[in-house]
Amino acid sequence: MVTLATSAFGLVAALAWNEAIQTLFKEIFGKASGIISLFVYAIIVTIAAVIVTSRLGKIGEKFLKKEKETEKTT
Repeated sequence: MVTLATSAFGLVAALAWNEAIQTLFKEIFGKASGIISLFVYAIIVTIAAVIVTSRLGKIGEKFLKKEKETEKTT
């Protein structure tokens, strides 16, 4: 239940940030260039997602490696 609740709150926060960032892009690029700003936004979000996912994967690997080393010594 804790994981489910955490995921739900994470989704709500992501949607809020999505709306805020889209509004910011509309302010920067103007409403006339809607499709261009959407593609720029999508590219930036994709790059950020790849970087964050990659970092989290490395952190997870380090955690598992330390956990296995701890299990071997006990």
